[in-house]
Amino acid sequence: MLRLLPGIIDLVLTVVAIVDISLIDSSRVRGLPKWAWVLISLLLFIVGPLLWFFVGRERLEPRNHGRYAAEGPSAASPRSGPRAPDDDPDFLSRIAREQEQAQRIRDLERRLAERDDPTAGNPDDTKPAG
Repeated sequence: MLRLLPGIIDLVLTVVAIVDISLIDSSRVRGLPKWAWVLISLLLFIVGPLLWFFVGRERLEPRNHGRYAAEGPSAASPRSGPRAPDDDPDFLSRIAREQEQAQRIRDLERRLAERDDPTAGNPDDTKPAG
């Protein structure tokens, strides 16, 4: 029975790894495509499935150590994104760029209007016909 233990461990690890690889979302797979992880798990006894669990699989939640681990926003992993749009620096910089572009467009339109009609910007320059 003791001689069968490594084979049983390998079989269980391989089956669990392949089921996990097939069920996990592709966006959470790191390093290689899913089919490559299946091959690695099948070909490298014990090491392949362990590589999948420790290297190839991205975790959803950060690990909290200890009984009284921090909760709330400070406990979020560094990969977790901002919770609100106004907390996202990329969103804020995009809004600022869009506002600057809109202001430039308004300025250009004003200058073009002045160029087409020089008296449009200054109504006192118009002379009555007569």
